[in-house]
Amino acid sequence: MSIEPKETEKPNKDNKDKKPRKKRTAASYAIEFFIKIGITVLVVTFLLLFVGGVYVNHNNSSYPMVKDGDLCITFKLAKLKLEDEIVYKKDGKIKLGRIVAMPGDVIDMRDDHITINGYGAYDNAVYETTAEGAAISFPYTVPDNTYFVLNDYRDDITDSRTYGGISKSETKGRIVLLIRMRGI
Repeated sequence: MSIEPKETEKPNKDNKDKKPRKKRTAASYAIEFFIKIGITVLVVTFLLLFVGGVYVNHNNSSYPMVKDGDLCITFKLAKLKLEDEIVYKKDGKIKLGRIVAMPGDVIDMRDDHITINGYGAYDNAVYETTAEGAAISFPYTVPDNTYFVLNDYRDDITDSRTYGGISKSETKGRIVLLIRMRGI
């Protein structure tokens, strides 16, 4: 009578090479968690510094489009063009306004309307635009690397009528998302 080994009794090479898995400790989970949080913070910081921005409007200079208390998300890498609503910093304050003239344009304000390069500009502002109280004289040639920015609420003249052209370095980006925060 011969005794043959059963297949289940054959030594398995795979079982010999496997090491028993170590149980994970709470400390290893905590370390992994904090590494993920750190990476997330770095990515969000990078995005907010170089790609976009988050600003809360604290005035009504862009009323009726942007109201007091609204949250504005900007895209810093956007190529700015006419009629873009932008965020810019002037006198240490964050301001909002709409680009109405580009570098090299000649802007004039007479009889409650705007002309750019001698042509009447389409202006969909709710309020009349006047040069009354302006610190600059018209006609005004927009310098290179600057934009002529007006508030949507045109009675507030703390825009390019006061400061002249807003430089590209002062712009914080085009508003791409607006979140109504009032009453929350």
